[in-house]
Amino acid sequence: MDEYQGEYTTKAALEFTLLTFQRSQSIRLARWEQIDWTNRLWRIPAEIMKMKELHLVPLSTQAVDLLQMLEPVTGNSDFIFPCLFSRSKPISENTMLYALVRLGYRGRMTVHGFRTSASTLLNENGHHPDVIEAALAHVHGDIRSIYNKAKYLPERRTMYQWWADYCETLRVSESAFFRQPEAPLRSATRSSI
Repeated sequence: MDEYQGEYTTKAALEFTLLTFQRSQSIRLARWEQIDWTNRLWRIPAEIMKMKELHLVPLSTQAVDLLQMLEPVTGNSDFIFPCLFSRSKPISENTMLYALVRLGYRGRMTVHGFRTSASTLLNENGHHPDVIEAALAHVHGDIRSIYNKAKYLPERRTMYQWWADYCETLRVSESAFFRQPEAPLRSATRSSI
């Protein structure tokens, strides 16, 4: 994403999606009024959510920093990620997907794929499945999920910060990898094969 040359708000929307792993509709329709700066929470209204229930997203330090950098750019709009041509509308459904295509991920990554990646890596790194599912706003049809209404906010806050730190570690190590000088290529000859 650091290499993205397009609109700054599109890049910020992609990064915010990575950090929060929420559905693209929630990202697109995110409004400044939904951000609880004091408690570092994003309050996604029920009408936007797939299951039609209010969803709380604890914000990592990196997510708060991203929003604070973005506020002077888009704070004059109701939308955190407004359309380039009309600040009264959100970015389109395809804006982030086309950005991924321009980054070379056509057929290999979708915006929804950030949710899959986060779920997979969080599960593989020992985070509690119930906490991950709560963060993803998944509701299962089993008896346990009908009775378990826990929001796991303290655990989710810790998990979101771990995830943001993990992503930052990948960004730094990837940047270091790309800055290393290239080793000279040796041409293969028949005698070396």
